[in-house]
Amino acid sequence: MKESLLRLNSHTLMLAPSSLRLALLSLVAFLSMLAAGPELRAQEKTTTPAAPAQTQTPQTPAQREEQEPVKVFTEEVRLPIFVTDERGRFEQTLEMEDIVVVEDDVPQEIRSLRRVPANVLLLLDTSNPLTLAKNVNTTRDISLRLIKGLRAESRIAVLQFNDRVELIQDWTSERVSLEHALKTKLYSGKRAHLADAVTAAANKLADLPAGSRHVVLITDGMETPTVKSDYSDAIKQLIAAQATVHIISYTAMTREVVKQKYPDSLLKAPPKNNPAKESIPGGDPTMPPGQTRSPSFTFFGVDLDLKRRRLARDYAKATEQSEARLTSLAEETGGRILLPRTSAEMIQQGAEVAGEIAAQYVVTYQPKRPLANAPLGQYRRVNVALRRAGLTIHARRGYIVTR
Repeated sequence: MKESLLRLNSHTLMLAPSSLRLALLSLVAFLSMLAAGPELRAQEKTTTPAAPAQTQTPQTPAQREEQEPVKVFTEEVRLPIFVTDERGRFEQTLEMEDIVVVEDDVPQEIRSLRRVPANVLLLLDTSNPLTLAKNVNTTRDISLRLIKGLRAESRIAVLQFNDRVELIQDWTSERVSLEHALKTKLYSGKRAHLADAVTAAANKLADLPAGSRHVVLITDGMETPTVKSDYSDAIKQLIAAQATVHIISYTAMTREVVKQKYPDSLLKAPPKNNPAKESIPGGDPTMPPGQTRSPSFTFFGVDLDLKRRRLARDYAKATEQSEARLTSLAEETGGRILLPRTSAEMIQQGAEVAGEIAAQYVVTYQPKRPLANAPLGQYRRVNVALRRAGLTIHARRGYIVTR
């Protein structure tokens, strides 16, 4: 079409006069531009360089992890164990092949046997209602002896309880700070809020690594009921915290002191409806003639205060029940209860408990029944035994499933 137009324009120009030829030439040029316009625009469009395509920069592993976090659920049970030989010495050459772990009657495959730094919470009973055997100074001396026997990397905290529960030293491995707190911050009170103290101990241990949690409880196990904590619920919380509880008990020494101070004949309840026998025969030499001081009087070193004798008798009887509860707690958590009869023996046992903690092993295994599928609060019974003869093992009886 373009060639025909040009031929037509050339023929017309040859026949036209000069003025007309100039006009026609301008028209032809204009028409030629119109005809060529679409092609020129098409060329311009095709020759315009395209914008460079955006390329995606590969993401680093850290960026991918930040955008899509990978969650790994690791299931592992850690059991602290203490092994002694026939002479009571702690066994130092234990190996994985020596141990058998059975959970709810299902044998487990042990993954490791190692030692880990201990976290030790001292839970000190500084109540003193009757001033018999339990004494703040003795409790302090036991604690000082204990911390000296622990490994240097062990971390220690101290809670005391009497009329209230008080943290007197937070977690530290600095012995100077611990000794200063024990020497300056212990004080005596009338009540024993044991349940509140046990609850506080469970909370204090919650964020520490499993297998490293220890509680050393120095007490006679007596409890003043409170509205804050129930004793059985508090014990369940401590067991759920998977702490090993070592107990140095005042119970046996209390009964020994009561027995020596109040002979059996004086611990018997006086006959009823016979007030005359409560008076001192022959009268009270410290009173005017014909008068007596009944019932409280000390005669030849024998305390005849009937009310005090009854309290001592009831207190000694109550320690038998508290001792049974404390024994059950120690055995359930894999610890031991020690029952000294003198204060010197009690202080020495502080070093014994320290040695036991320092010599502990931690057994780890992955339960064959996944913990992720277990309901919260489920109790799993565990039995730990040894293949080597002549050794004795202490281990917890089970654990509670937590998250």
